[in-house]
This record gives sequence, C-alpha cells and structure tokens, in this order.
Amino acid sequence: MLKVIDSIPLPFYIVLSLFLGLAPFFPEPHLVEKIKMLQAGELSRMIDIFDLVLHATPWILLIIKISLMIKPKSQSTSMESES
Repeated sequence: MLKVIDSIPLPFYIVLSLFLGLAPFFPEPHLVEKIKMLQAGELSRMIDIFDLVLHATPWILLIIKISLMIKPKSQSTSMESES
C-alpha cells in the first residue's frame, strides 16, 4: 500500500487535500465543521462520521506521502555522517 502512495506525485495529494479535504469552502470547510463537532461530542450520526472520514482521508494521505519523502533523506544523511 505504501508503494502505491509513494508512486503518486505530491501535487496530486496537495490538490486533492485542498479541494476534497476543504470542500465546500463556504460558509466553513466541511472538515473544520466535523472536527468542531467531534470536539463538542456532537459527532454521532453515521453521515457525519462518514463525512469526517471522507474529508480527512486526503490530508492523511498527504501526511503519509510527505513522511515517505522525508524518511529516505534522513536515512541517507545518517549513513553519510558515519563514513
């Protein structure tokens, strides 16, 4: 699964996060609304939980992609310092 995430270019994840992760933009991004509901303990309906998962998934994938991009750099840097 990580190979699939790593094979997709970073700009795709950025665009996906900005559009699907934040849509609809007005009056407030859906993800922000669902996180507020979660913090207030009001996230109980299945449709709201589905919305939270749907709008959070692009952001989670973006974080995974960035961490996969950073990880090899830190390993190669530590190997160079040992030489």
